Amino acid sequence: MRPAPPAPLPLLASLPLAVAGGLAAWAAFPGSASDAGWWFNAPVAVALLSIATYGARARRGALLGLAFGWAFSIPHVAWSGTYVGVLPWMALATACAAFYTVLGLALPRLQRARWGLGPLAVACGWIAVEALAERQPFEGFPWGKLAFSQADAPTLGLAALGGAPLVSFGVTLAGALLGAAVLALARVPAPPGAPRPARRARPAVVAVALAAVVTGAGALVPRPTAAEDGTARVAAVQGNTPEEGLDFNAERRAVLDNHASATLGLARRIEDGTSPQPDLVLWPENSSDIDPFRNPDARAVIDRAVDAVGAPTLVGAVLQGPGESLSNAGLVVNPGTGIDPDQRYVKQHPAPFAEYMPYRSFFRTFTDKVDLVPRDFVHGDRVGLLDMGGVRVGDVICFEVNFDGIVRDTVRAGAQVLVVQTNNATFGMSNEAVQQLAMSRLRAVESGRSVVHVSTVGVSAIITPDGAAHQETSLFTQAVLEADVPLRSTQTVATRVGAAPEVVLTALGVLLLLLARPGARGGRRGRDPRREDAGTPTSPKSPVSL
Repeated sequence: MRPAPPAPLPLLASLPLAVAGGLAAWAAFPGSASDAGWWFNAPVAVALLSIATYGARARRGALLGLAFGWAFSIPHVAWSGTYVGVLPWMALATACAAFYTVLGLALPRLQRARWGLGPLAVACGWIAVEALAERQPFEGFPWGKLAFSQADAPTLGLAALGGAPLVSFGVTLAGALLGAAVLALARVPAPPGAPRPARRARPAVVAVALAAVVTGAGALVPRPTAAEDGTARVAAVQGNTPEEGLDFNAERRAVLDNHASATLGLARRIEDGTSPQPDLVLWPENSSDIDPFRNPDARAVIDRAVDAVGAPTLVGAVLQGPGESLSNAGLVVNPGTGIDPDQRYVKQHPAPFAEYMPYRSFFRTFTDKVDLVPRDFVHGDRVGLLDMGGVRVGDVICFEVNFDGIVRDTVRAGAQVLVVQTNNATFGMSNEAVQQLAMSRLRAVESGRSVVHVSTVGVSAIITPDGAAHQETSLFTQAVLEADVPLRSTQTVATRVGAAPEVVLTALGVLLLLLARPGARGGRRGRDPRREDAGTPTSPKSPVSL
């Protein structure tokens, strides 16, 4: 008699397992269980959810997916409630958890994929759900992509081949294989007194070995850092803000003055020979929330600092108009000539509920917090490629670092180095800043470019093309980061192939879902009519057939 597959777990066992999986996913990200995060928990999270949903009905799978999603998302986006309260935080966490509800609905069927491809189907299904979260609703919120937990993992190298989707795929495939190994070991044991044949453990051993190979494969991918187009001396200015929270810009002039004074301090060090002359200076998002086109005093402060430091400077500014709207922009200011009218980038992807309020009147019926965003920011209509003294700089503003296409299009346009301008003051001392820095580290490997991650309050860092972060600053301090960064023009495989890996993996997941074996009916596994008389149970393929 061949061993039968393990029976589905009862709800009282599967529900805690799903919750444990969600907490494991959260612990994988930076700033959660440790400063760097425990990246190896990401495949464990996938394994736990796979085991919890194995053999379950679709409705139970959806419930388990929701439990996983809440356990992951509530602590992961806790920074969103730092100053606006519990309701917006819970709303965002529930919206994120909804995607895992869809995933949980599909997981039981995905694990029944034909030809022993259950682990592959689970991984592809996970990528499909992450792709959906990047696009819907309200233009997407992919903050919880498992790829963003892997900045210190060997799987990070996969970003150079297929971007964030391939990194997530490596993590989820390894996790699904681990889950399959556990399920293989859970098959019916040998009769009492008989030795357990080694062959019964063979599928589990093979699955674990494959999971190790998948996890380590990224370490073999080259991460070139050569300065193909020379180097550029950059100075990134973290000016700090007068206070944390939503009122960080109540003293907008103080924020501007902080960045100007830090730049003037750099200019004095250049003059006395203790700091080299930079080729370009980078200020963060919201470093001037006073529109320099409409306020001569603000423009004079900026011009004075730029003239003193003697280098093209990228200034994050909030611009008035058109009409009652606002623009979140990066402005290139040159010494002697001021703002360059031709070198301006307007954020293409403003953050919903933070920079614009969709369906304002509808959401006001739930909370008056919608009016904390009194005016909407417009969407920019071109990539952030800027010429700064002959250096082609790719500008990515804050929330945009989440999105594969925005970063990729900027590199394809010719960026030699990337800058992520951000403002983390709204989120206080929470984990938001280190989570975002991890995204920039992935983008460095994905694009093969240095990334200067500069924040008003931290965490700021200089990131080399291999994904290593240097000179990380502390939160709510003033600092100036100085470094020679390599300029590169070669495009990685990930940049060239674009969204193709995500599309292929999603399509494969859908195909395997449609072709999966039908599930049990009436709460029992089906029996082969030809074996009914003999009373011998069928033997569907094990969770991993090799």
